[in-house]
Amino acid sequence: MALTEERPAEIAAVRESRIPLAYWLVGAILIVMPAIAGDYALYQIFGWTFILGMIALSLMFLAGYGGMVSLVQMTVAGLAGYMVAIFGTSAITDISQGWPWYLAIPLALIVAMVFGTLTGWLAVRTEGIYTIMITLAIASAFFYFVRQNYVVFNGFNGLNGILPPPLFGVDWRGPTAFYYLTLFWAALAYFAVLYLSRAPFGLALQGVRDNPRRMAALGYNVNAHRVAAYAFAALIAGIGGILLTWQSAQVSPGTVGVGPVIDILIIAVIGGVRHPIGPFIGALIYVILKTFATDALVGLGLAGERFQLLIGIGFLAIVFWSPDGILGLWEKWKASRGRDPLLDRDEAKF
Repeated sequence: MALTEERPAEIAAVRESRIPLAYWLVGAILIVMPAIAGDYALYQIFGWTFILGMIALSLMFLAGYGGMVSLVQMTVAGLAGYMVAIFGTSAITDISQGWPWYLAIPLALIVAMVFGTLTGWLAVRTEGIYTIMITLAIASAFFYFVRQNYVVFNGFNGLNGILPPPLFGVDWRGPTAFYYLTLFWAALAYFAVLYLSRAPFGLALQGVRDNPRRMAALGYNVNAHRVAAYAFAALIAGIGGILLTWQSAQVSPGTVGVGPVIDILIIAVIGGVRHPIGPFIGALIYVILKTFATDALVGLGLAGERFQLLIGIGFLAIVFWSPDGILGLWEKWKASRGRDPLLDRDEAKF
């Protein structure tokens, strides 16, 4: 059969299975990045980007596929960081139990998932602004709790000296090793979300997002799907929280404050909450501004805190022009150039 005689369904099937060339190029660049970037960029820029992108990805999964905007994802990440310090080793030997990493890390993730599941169990009984408020209330309550609790969380000072285990004899806080460590988990989280969004559970979750009454009438347990989504998102956020704790070698109430909680929301919205790649784009923009804009403002004689003003202005501008973030602007630009809508739709799934 000639190419021009192929049926539209067959053409769509080919496009569905095709990964855009740009993604192959980006993947190749990320793999060879240590050969072209310095230690500071590897550790502080890209490592931090992957970590924040993972935590924002957990929010994107809930908001984009489940229609649930949760402000508790940074809290879940911080809790995982606290737990890996408490179960494992830190400089605060009176609190840390000193258990081996193969016990401390899984237990930390289990606690984070249980916390995320319980939060979801409460949040799914609300909708819209009420979901945002209840998750924000939980995040705020946790912040004040850890700041005032000195027996378990060491209060305002938090826990420090938290280092990754020297697995395979590698110093995982070394710039190159840490870069590949965070890249691996970020890529795994990205492809897990991408796969799950196309799996029966993900498709059912999107159906619950669009029309929960119809899904309930079809026999689906709406609340169970939503709570399960919270549990999966908590796993991703928990891994990001452990990596974040290892990067700074500490975890404190400032890690789970209201500011970082809102920052994760901003990162997800700037990148785009309908695309798994969006949180990583938003995280890269945030990290670059956080790293360099603050120094630039100080050099101009302005307060470093004005950085938040820049973030706020950029956030408002992007949301005004495109509610779907940077990727929404990209899709509008492609549409204006007359790109194939079917091809654009397939690429957007990545």
